Amino acid sequence: MSRLRSGIFIGIPMLIMAGVILVVFLPFPKEGAGEPDVMVAVADRGNVIESFKGEGVVEPQSEVIILSPASSIIKEILKEVGSHVDQGAPIIILDPSPIQAEIENIEDQLEVKQNSLTKNRLNARSARVDLDYNVQVKNLRIASLKSELADQEQLLEVGGISPARYEKTRQELELAEKDLEMMKEKNSIRLQQLEADDEGLRLQIEMQQKELASKEEALSKMIIRAPSAGIILSIRGKVGEKVNSDQLLIEMSDLTSFKIQGRVDDDYSDHVKTGARVYVGIDNERLTGVIGTVSPVVRDRKIEFDVNLQESSHYKLRPNLNVNLDIVLEERDSVIRIPNGPVIGRGQVHEVYVLGPGQPYKATITTGLKTESFVEVLDGLKEGDQVVLSEVSSLEDLENFENN
Repeated sequence: MSRLRSGIFIGIPMLIMAGVILVVFLPFPKEGAGEPDVMVAVADRGNVIESFKGEGVVEPQSEVIILSPASSIIKEILKEVGSHVDQGAPIIILDPSPIQAEIENIEDQLEVKQNSLTKNRLNARSARVDLDYNVQVKNLRIASLKSELADQEQLLEVGGISPARYEKTRQELELAEKDLEMMKEKNSIRLQQLEADDEGLRLQIEMQQKELASKEEALSKMIIRAPSAGIILSIRGKVGEKVNSDQLLIEMSDLTSFKIQGRVDDDYSDHVKTGARVYVGIDNERLTGVIGTVSPVVRDRKIEFDVNLQESSHYKLRPNLNVNLDIVLEERDSVIRIPNGPVIGRGQVHEVYVLGPGQPYKATITTGLKTESFVEVLDGLKEGDQVVLSEVSSLEDLENFENN
């Protein structure tokens, strides 16, 4: 037993020493051996964006308020505050009895008005008949007097009638003609009055018909439904409580469109302005928006602002989703660009190697906007050129790279 223990105590240190010797003295392949690693990229056309990072949370773009369609009593509340509702889902049921009574009253009034209109039109027809008859009688009287006057005029010429008798008949004719003219004027006024009465009743009926249609529409809304998908924020009222027409009943968020509540460090306060473009990253997609309202209050060294999205109803947007923001400082659209690499240093003029079907050649390029990701190329490259981004010491390295 003692020999076994002695062997263990002696053998373990010897094994450890052997391992150290192997690690230290045995040769290992060196990193970087072989051909140099050369970075090559293709010049393409796209956007170059200089921006700074922010964070945001998806929020409903607006809130919806629902008013009572009529004076009534809350009969039943089907949803609770904080619950999610789909479009058209019932939330509150109001007692329809009061508005049904109003509808019946209006229908009774309409029936009375319709009867009055019918009577007025019948009276108008009767009045027209009487007036026409009276005019005809007057015309016959005038015709008779004219005939009599003509006969008397002949008798007067031969001395068969006195001038006084002739003058009396002539005066009767003039009075009859004036009486007819006055009767026609009165008849015209009377007919206009009848037409005005008819128009007044017709307008009253139209107004009550519109009121009836409004009440019937309100009756159809006594089951208050969600106008859009959303979350109920508040319910103003309890079961059995009376509510007036147009009284606020429900406040809810509208989940058909969204905005972003953004935050950035206050170091960027000079660049957070209304109208600035913002890119919102959601999974592998990028949505475009602009800064809306900027909060004047700084909280925890953060500036808060709203981002209004072009696609406010995008299917990936949902409340309380955390998103990444890129607030644009400067942007170039549809320009020749290359990825930023070691060969791009300070300044705007740079020498790069371009790979082609023949020998690699050195090109002088002029750059514009630079970001961590891309560099705008103003001159010296065309779309599709293969550019070496690494710092290469000689053409030999590039020839070896192409041959490999």
